Amino acid sequence: MMRVAVLASGGGTNLQALLDTCQGSAPARVVVVISNKATAGALERARAAGVATEVLADPGDGEGIVALLRSYDADLVVLAGYLKLVPEAVVKAFENRMLNIHPALLPSFGGPGMYGHRVHEAVLASGATISGPTVHMVTAEYDRGPIVAQWPVPVAGDDTPETLAARVLEVEHQLLPAVVLAAARAGHVVRLVGKEAAFGGSATPGPVADATLWV
Repeated sequence: MMRVAVLASGGGTNLQALLDTCQGSAPARVVVVISNKATAGALERARAAGVATEVLADPGDGEGIVALLRSYDADLVVLAGYLKLVPEAVVKAFENRMLNIHPALLPSFGGPGMYGHRVHEAVLASGATISGPTVHMVTAEYDRGPIVAQWPVPVAGDDTPETLAARVLEVEHQLLPAVVLAAARAGHVVRLVGKEAAFGGSATPGPVADATLWV
C-alpha cells in the first residue's frame, strides 16, 4: 500500500478526487493532508474522510515539512493546489517521489505566479487551441520538473477563463488519481505513455487508463 501525503492550499477538489479513488482495494491511501492555510477547504475534506491534517503556515527551510512527511511514513507526496514553492530540502528528501498537477500543458504557461485563472487567461491570450493539465515531478523550480503525464483539452472559440478552467479541472480529477494509482501499482512514479487519443491532442481525449506503455 503506497502511503500518499497531499500538500494543498485551497478548496481541495483534486484532493477529493484522490480521496474518492484511494479507498477500498486501491493500492494507495492518502494518510495526511498538509496546508499552509488553516482555513483551506482541503483540510475540511480530509477531516470528513478521516484523514489526518497538519497546518504549516511557513515552510521555512523545509525541514518541518520533511519531518512531518517522515512521521507519516509518506511514500509519495502530491501537490494539489499548493501555492508555496517547495523548499529544496523537501525536494531532495523526496526526490522522484513528489508530484504536482498544473492546469496547462507544460512547459508553456508555467513558472512563478502562474496558477489558477492566471494560467487560463494566458492560454486564451496566446491563441492556443489546446490546453489541459500536466502532472510533473517537483523540483526546486516552479513547474520545471520532468513531465509524467498530460491530457489535452481543446480550447473553444468562445471560451472564457472560467469555462476553460472548468473543463480542464474535470480532466485533472481523472488524470491525477490515474498517475497516483499507476505509481502505487509500479511501486514508483512512472511516466504514462498512452494512446494518441489520450496524449496526442485529440479533440476527444480518451481515458488515461487506456495507457499502453509504462516506462
